[in-house]
Amino acid sequence: TLARVIAETLHGQLLQEPENNPFLKAFYEGEQGAGFQAQFAFLIERYEQLKALDHGPQSHKTIVADYIFEKDKLFACLNLGDAELSVYNRYYELFREEVPTPDLVIYLQATPDVLKKRLRKKNAPGEKALNEDYLDEVIKAYEHFFFHYTASDLLVVNTSEIDFVERSEDLQQLLRRLSEPIRGTQYFL
Repeated sequence: TLARVIAETLHGQLLQEPENNPFLKAFYEGEQGAGFQAQFAFLIERYEQLKALDHGPQSHKTIVADYIFEKDKLFACLNLGDAELSVYNRYYELFREEVPTPDLVIYLQATPDVLKKRLRKKNAPGEKALNEDYLDEVIKAYEHFFFHYTASDLLVVNTSEIDFVERSEDLQQLLRRLSEPIRGTQYFL
């Protein structure tokens, strides 16, 4: 939702997370090998989306994505065994060299309880089956990743007390913050 609003505000192109992964249902149901299939399908889809962008030095187009390419590897590390991860990493490294690095990344952070509440509210079909231990591992992986993230400027937004969807004033405050320069890692609380 936030990516869509930012894209509209900046008159930019919105790039959304791929949702048509044919292996995701099997993964959520715990089928053998489905994790590798789902992860590889996401990797290829994200690569194709990002590779197709007009993002060269001459482009003045604003692109707002609701994911970063590195997100895929976070989930691969959580969902794949060693042999699968070894194969996955070979392709990930090849693809990573060919996709653009964002100018700015916005990391929406929240407490586990808030995230779980939002997942229930979102009510996405496959996500209903996520167990809390897995969700806790995903949260830890994101926190670790963004603690060490240096590939581009980063704005960490703690959304535990902020609701961009329900409270317009929260959204307006963030949009004002985005109109100011962001260098390195900064926080929006």
